[in-house]
Amino acid sequence: MIISIIGGTRGLGYWIARFLRKEGFRVIITGRDPDTGRSAAGRIGAEYCRDNVRAASLADVVVVSVPIEVTSDVLREVAPHVREGGLLMDVTSVKEEPARVMERFIARGAHYIPAHPMFGPRVSSLEGQVVVLTPSGDNPWLDDVIRFLEERKARVIVTDPSTHDRMMSVVQVLTHFAYISIAATLEAEGVDIRESRKFASPIYNLMIDTIARIVAQNPYLAYSIQTHNTYGQEMRDCFLRTATRLNEMLRDGRMDDFVAGMGLAAKNIDDVEASLGRSDKAIEALNQELIVLRNSVGQEIGIKHIYSGRVHVGVLESVTPDYAMLRSGKRVMKFKISNIRVLSEEELRRWKVENLDLRVYDVSAVFSDSVDPEVIAHLIGLLDCVVDVKIVDLYRGPQIPPDHFSLTLRVKVFDRECYEEILGVLRGIGASIR
Repeated sequence: MIISIIGGTRGLGYWIARFLRKEGFRVIITGRDPDTGRSAAGRIGAEYCRDNVRAASLADVVVVSVPIEVTSDVLREVAPHVREGGLLMDVTSVKEEPARVMERFIARGAHYIPAHPMFGPRVSSLEGQVVVLTPSGDNPWLDDVIRFLEERKARVIVTDPSTHDRMMSVVQVLTHFAYISIAATLEAEGVDIRESRKFASPIYNLMIDTIARIVAQNPYLAYSIQTHNTYGQEMRDCFLRTATRLNEMLRDGRMDDFVAGMGLAAKNIDDVEASLGRSDKAIEALNQELIVLRNSVGQEIGIKHIYSGRVHVGVLESVTPDYAMLRSGKRVMKFKISNIRVLSEEELRRWKVENLDLRVYDVSAVFSDSVDPEVIAHLIGLLDCVVDVKIVDLYRGPQIPPDHFSLTLRVKVFDRECYEEILGVLRGIGASIR
């Protein structure tokens, strides 16, 4: 299957193109700058096409991933050229206008599904991510798209464009506006954020991290999200009226009114206990990662960068509340703790098996006839550094004492130190090494 990503040279479009290439699809990407486009295509094994119309006409599926303010124009450009039986999608943050444009301009016999992935290009996979689909009428592609996403553990929501945009006026417009307002207030007051964290509760730190995630995004995208949602201004106006009213209650000492207002707001949150539980888990997870790292200083660990996906293995030299120092050979690497995840013992072992050059040794030892060879092999296989162990020879003869046998094990291990550890274990249980 051929999939064309219109605007696939950067941002979410590039993420989608890279993801689909890994899934085995033939991918064509378009972008205005040929040098950037060819470079992006080369990195992921895709094809670059400068012409949006040609890319759309070549594909079975066309995905438009361009800035919100030009999405409708690009849809008008490519929709008439989607092949018969093909599928046109967009991935912008509003759905009413793109849906109207697709319906009007889509080629005869082609289909369309306006979509909104509720994540950005920093995520490492679809697992746990929300994708909203807003189809209209019968669509032969819908079940296949849902199945594809759910098989990759995404959470799919199917709704209509109007409902989507109303919900986004809360989920995106209101929350982003509130967080950007807080960040702007802190800046206007000259608050030293790093200093404030020294006095902070876990909730404050979690809030600052969330705010940072919002204000670190493309400000032009943030502006477009605010201004292109039909219901956005209404939601911002309501927020400002409510904030003003609460501020007046505090200014005028109207305690009962403030308490009543806060109580009503709390009731509307729905399941407060569940919300408290989720926030507790988030705080505990942040603390637990730091505890694990502190307890691992001086030991070999594996860490995975949550954005690049790269795994680094080495000895953890030191840990601060913000950074971890990892020595791998002669190289010392500094990682921001918020950007890494510590691998479990099983994950680290699996990574070693898949990425290290394993060593193979034959180990021969003499045992009493009362010893079960299979038990010995099983015992050696339990060592953390042993990848595989097999019995390759069992010998009784002139060179072996009476009532004894020689057992040869072929062991696959990570390093020479593991071989020495195996010899030590065998000697410890009374065996004579040959």
